[in-house]
Amino acid sequence: MTSTGSSITRFVERAGKKIPDPVIIFMAFYPLAFILTVLMAGYTFETPGAGGEPVQHQILGMHEAIHFRWIFDNALLANWLAFGGGVLGVILIVILAVGVAEQSGLFGALIKKAGNYLPESILPLLLIFIGILSSLATDAGYLILIPLAGLLYAGLGKNPLIGMAAAFAGVSAGFSANLIPGPVDAIIGLNAQVFAESQGIPFADGAGNALNPVTMHWLFIIVSTFVLSATGFFVTRWFVAPKLEGGEYVIPEDISPGEYAVSDQEHRGLLWAIPGTVLALALIVGLALGPLAAFTDESGTVVRPYMNNIILLISLFFVVTGLFYGAAVGKFKNLWNVVEAMVAQMNTMGYILVLTFFTYNFLGLLSYSGLGTWITFLGAEFLQALGLQQFPVLLLIGFVLTTAVINIFIGGLTSKWMLLGPIFIPMLYFVNPQMTPDLVAAAFRVADSSTNIITPMMAYAGVILAFMRKYRPDMGFGDMLLIMLPYSIAFLLVWTTLLVGFFVIGIPLGMEWLLS
Repeated sequence: MTSTGSSITRFVERAGKKIPDPVIIFMAFYPLAFILTVLMAGYTFETPGAGGEPVQHQILGMHEAIHFRWIFDNALLANWLAFGGGVLGVILIVILAVGVAEQSGLFGALIKKAGNYLPESILPLLLIFIGILSSLATDAGYLILIPLAGLLYAGLGKNPLIGMAAAFAGVSAGFSANLIPGPVDAIIGLNAQVFAESQGIPFADGAGNALNPVTMHWLFIIVSTFVLSATGFFVTRWFVAPKLEGGEYVIPEDISPGEYAVSDQEHRGLLWAIPGTVLALALIVGLALGPLAAFTDESGTVVRPYMNNIILLISLFFVVTGLFYGAAVGKFKNLWNVVEAMVAQMNTMGYILVLTFFTYNFLGLLSYSGLGTWITFLGAEFLQALGLQQFPVLLLIGFVLTTAVINIFIGGLTSKWMLLGPIFIPMLYFVNPQMTPDLVAAAFRVADSSTNIITPMMAYAGVILAFMRKYRPDMGFGDMLLIMLPYSIAFLLVWTTLLVGFFVIGIPLGMEWLLS
């Protein structure tokens, strides 16, 4: 590495280490946002609505009595415990369920067993690939795969942060890729159709094929899954692993480096875990085909309750298999032992509870006051001011970069899409008819995912940091950012290049040509 490169690296490392803990960041952000609403109180701006009609927004002065009361009325329930559809409750439930399996010793035994069979050389590739696919299970990747990846590397005598970083990259930076369409495709596609058709724009691809809103990116996300898996693998091998391999970390008590032999007691527990697994799967299938089976509601929409409750079903799986293993090895001799396992796991949640209180209240303030919409609006205005309308590829790249930067400051895929989509789908199409709704939506997906892993605004940023601190207690957000930055840069560059390649060559993003 050149001296200039080394200097830049050292500067970035020093700067990263000076970034405060996320709790401190959001403690500071809240009063700053409050003061900004006071200074901008009454400021209005317009954005295009879903139907093309102008929508007026206004910054609310939070110092006014009615809005000040809102802060206190919503601080505990709406802005903390119920924020994001009750995401905190989801986190707590999963921690309880995983605690049964982890405290029973099941994970430790599985990891020792796996150490004899899994080829270490391709572990990052497998973790990233599985992480990308986990978006179908909504939050499961964040709450289950990432901590499991750390346990797996710890069992192999490697720095657990390597595995957790690879899994985090797949789960979060590769969030919009997959092998089959999922919830993200429905959210993006159905709204894109509304944005386009309400303004007289044909909902068709560059070849004129009518688009299916859910499958309009199917080919692109399939290719993206393999491209990003390979990209993340090489980033792990070339950048992340070499940097972390010599670093210090704490080994979990139930795993020691080099001790891969499974004891007779553990072997018996694993054998008993097999019928536990069968029973758990039978229960899940029974629920999915029974009370949680798919149905068509009065509006003709197909509702899949089993997908809406995937986290609870996964939690059920861990509880049942953990109970079978724990009983077989003598860890769970009575019901109180199970309760103790849950309590032990919940002892790690103190930091997350403190963090989410400040984080979710700050994000609630942004949403209520209109500051979040205004920040996104500024990003859109900046992109239009660049004057790239006559250069479609540069405009596409500019849209990706602008959205990627906005994502660092404002979380939430749906909220950003609901604001940016109505602006850019018609704007880019009228500049050049090749800039079809599916292309613009794909560009948004690339940008929104790539910077998820380097922003404290992402809902699970603090949760992942807490997981990593299990192995490195003094770890700060700046340290996590430095670990994940190579993935973010690589994913953004490679994924944008892939999208531009699809556009320039004329490859359809979806499967309409095959399904028609």
